[in-house]
Amino acid sequence: MDSRPHVKFLKTMYQVVVNNFLAVVPVAAAAAVLQRTSPEEILARAWETRPVHWLLALLLAAAVAKLRRMRRPKDVYLVEYGCFRPKPCFRAPIATCLEHAHLMPYLIDKESVSFAIRLLERSGLSEETCVPDAYHYMPPDRSLKASREETELVIFSAIDDVFARTSVKPKEIDVLIVNCSIFTPTPVFADMVVNRYKLRADVKNVNLSGMGCSAGLVSVGLAKNLLQVAPPGTNVLIVSTEILSSQYYVGTERAMLLPNCLFRMGGATMILSNSSERARFKLGRVVRTVTAARDADYRCVFQEEDDKGNTGIRLSKDLTTTAGHALKSNITVFGPLVLPASEQLLVALSLLKQKLLSGGAKVRLYRPDFRTAFEHFCIHAGGRGVIDEVQHGLGLSDDDVEASRMTLHRFGNTSSSSVLYELAYIEAKGRMRKGDRVWMISFGAGFDCNSVAWECIKPAADADGPWADCIRRYPVQLPEIVKDI
Repeated sequence: MDSRPHVKFLKTMYQVVVNNFLAVVPVAAAAAVLQRTSPEEILARAWETRPVHWLLALLLAAAVAKLRRMRRPKDVYLVEYGCFRPKPCFRAPIATCLEHAHLMPYLIDKESVSFAIRLLERSGLSEETCVPDAYHYMPPDRSLKASREETELVIFSAIDDVFARTSVKPKEIDVLIVNCSIFTPTPVFADMVVNRYKLRADVKNVNLSGMGCSAGLVSVGLAKNLLQVAPPGTNVLIVSTEILSSQYYVGTERAMLLPNCLFRMGGATMILSNSSERARFKLGRVVRTVTAARDADYRCVFQEEDDKGNTGIRLSKDLTTTAGHALKSNITVFGPLVLPASEQLLVALSLLKQKLLSGGAKVRLYRPDFRTAFEHFCIHAGGRGVIDEVQHGLGLSDDDVEASRMTLHRFGNTSSSSVLYELAYIEAKGRMRKGDRVWMISFGAGFDCNSVAWECIKPAADADGPWADCIRRYPVQLPEIVKDI
């Protein structure tokens, strides 16, 4: 991007003129009409109008305004969010992971051990990422009991955190949405939460599974649809997590070893409402794109058994490319809804140029600058490759993706909850201001790509969140990767 002062000035002037064009034209037209008509003529015409006509005009205007308000969907707000912060005893330092890799009875060939070591060294994860207690056993404890213990620790801690941050009480929750992809016990997570917090008997509850890392923002879209038709003052509690204990892969397939190395323990909660009282963010556009019609995308993240009968999640080597294609499809819908007119005009002119010029396929399409629509970006911390792909595709700077990279470094890939750890990072650094806009992007099995826009109403009063004990040390310099795995 050109940084010369005069180029920046011209671009700023262009944006001001184009973005305010629709507001300026009616004012200019009205001014032109008034300039041709004297004040005396305007007053004379007003006196000539019969009172009944004035009354009808006022009634019509009031009816139109009322109808517009009734037809407009209710606004949805984020009241508060909370994140699980694991204790240091759950840490999985790289040295410990490497020692376990050598001791695992199923990793008998040196190639599998060497692959796991290279993956960990290049993953972008720090020495502070955490895994459940079950992973600290040799071999890992994949029992139902271990999974339940992890579930109760992560989910209940995150819910306790969000209730401690707001004046909303458990009895005020009208709808409960819980998402976890792999582990689905009976009773389900939603029932566990209802039982623990003694929610009302008439609470609506939904339990989502199998959607991978996109489930958190899918839940936001579901909550939005419910709140827009619910009575005023309705509150929705969303819980997003991934329980790891039961899904540890004990085979040697490289594509199925990836989740063991990248996924870490984590969870987050949100309270959404259709009342602006106590709200901190206003929900904007929500766009979900599903590319499961393509076989390659459908099998990109796939749970199956290897040739020895060991169950695990197979991640395709084309995962980052698939994510890029899904993001492109998502932006096609999301972009026109959020971009200012100045950027949309440049995109339209670029498309027109491609159509009109001979050899139009060689014309490079204009890539819109989403920094004109958002001040902050929360990209799912699925791995270095995913963040790199999105950064390159959107033309973002290193500062724009700092929250994503630092979340991956400190907490690892916490699946559907990662975007909220990133939002907490931005607020802990004191960078969030009233009126700032946030774009959350997530990817998940299916293959799904989700975009959610927020506008800040009230920044956090403090940084007492998951980053409280380490925010002063961030950002950190990440080592360069010479060659991808």
